[in-house]
Amino acid sequence: MLQEVGLGDRSLADYTHLVGRPLIEEIRDLAGPLEGKRVLHVSATAFGGGVSEILYALVPLMKDLKVDVHWQVILGREEFFNVTKLLHNSLQGDPQALTPEQQDIYERYNLLNAMGLEGEWDVVVIHDPQPLLMRGHAEDRAKHWVWRCHIDLSNPNPESIASLLPYIGGYDATMWHVPAYVPDGLDGNVWIVPPAIDPLSPKNMALSPEDASFVCEQFGIDTDRPLICQVSRFDPWKDPIGVIDAYRLVHEELPDTQLALVGSMATDDPEGWEFFHETYRYADGDSDIKILNNLNNVGAIEVNAFQSQADVVMQKSLREGFGLTVTEALWKARPTIGGDVGGIPLQIADGETGYLVSSPEEAARRSTEILADPELGQRLGRAGKERARGEFLMPRLLRDYLKLFTQLISST
Repeated sequence: MLQEVGLGDRSLADYTHLVGRPLIEEIRDLAGPLEGKRVLHVSATAFGGGVSEILYALVPLMKDLKVDVHWQVILGREEFFNVTKLLHNSLQGDPQALTPEQQDIYERYNLLNAMGLEGEWDVVVIHDPQPLLMRGHAEDRAKHWVWRCHIDLSNPNPESIASLLPYIGGYDATMWHVPAYVPDGLDGNVWIVPPAIDPLSPKNMALSPEDASFVCEQFGIDTDRPLICQVSRFDPWKDPIGVIDAYRLVHEELPDTQLALVGSMATDDPEGWEFFHETYRYADGDSDIKILNNLNNVGAIEVNAFQSQADVVMQKSLREGFGLTVTEALWKARPTIGGDVGGIPLQIADGETGYLVSSPEEAARRSTEILADPELGQRLGRAGKERARGEFLMPRLLRDYLKLFTQLISST
């Protein structure tokens, strides 16, 4: 049996002052015919990444609208998550594809999880590649199946995407962050739906400058000196090594600058610890580089404080499905520098709501400009916040899901 995720309560009304009454009323109108419908979200992990952060807000808000919605997590051993991490990297462009033995492991665990799927559902939403194959073994458990892709498929390994296309094509609908991620040859009911952050979560709620400063000081940050911060998993695609290179270039011109690399270790990312230690070694004992994770007591409030306190927030990804940490920084009105990849350009209009970069040298140059010109940072921050408010807050994502459910259920 899959593991049910326990959730707290949320009220859609609490978001009215942030997104406006018209959107809230539109959502309630959409939800009316869906009252009592049974919806299940299935993901690989309940913490440590953007998918889980979204579902912790999205599912309770659906419950508030009287949808009978649940969230369950698949079960797997290390061998399975090693395989799915390799598959994840391959779908983002790594040349290595699954071997026949690894494919067998992938299929076997999907079969086991499909056998553990209980109940009858109106819609099952499968998140990302890890549980993708479940539908083929449990199709009769739901009237409609949706696959939601959260990763950058703009340049996938051809062998890997070809092996998955028949499974993806079997879904009643698929959801993607941007059109460029939709694989060639995929027909059917394709929805383009960017993700969103929860502005009322502990990670994104408003912190006073005094509270943010106090939290950062507990981790050795000198809050009277400039701070560059990147929040992300310790993953080669997030390029923390490149962030350190950029910081070192900034440090040559502005030697008071500090760097905080803040991440979380997820259960479905067995490579994370290895790359965490590699990043730590690359920092080479620099006392102005803080490398922290959730096992250093860094939770949602601490991440909020680091982002809120930072003079520059960076997300220098080499591949990025969307980059919710970019959205978080924009919402906090922080000047933000992101890699010119994946879903980041959807959020950052270069020179207007932040800067897009393609190298450590570019990241360093833009960081130095912002640190040397506080008014520039404030202008970028204000524009970024309004961009996030209009496009990337949770009620908008909730509305898009309800539209999709309505289309599927009304077609039967």
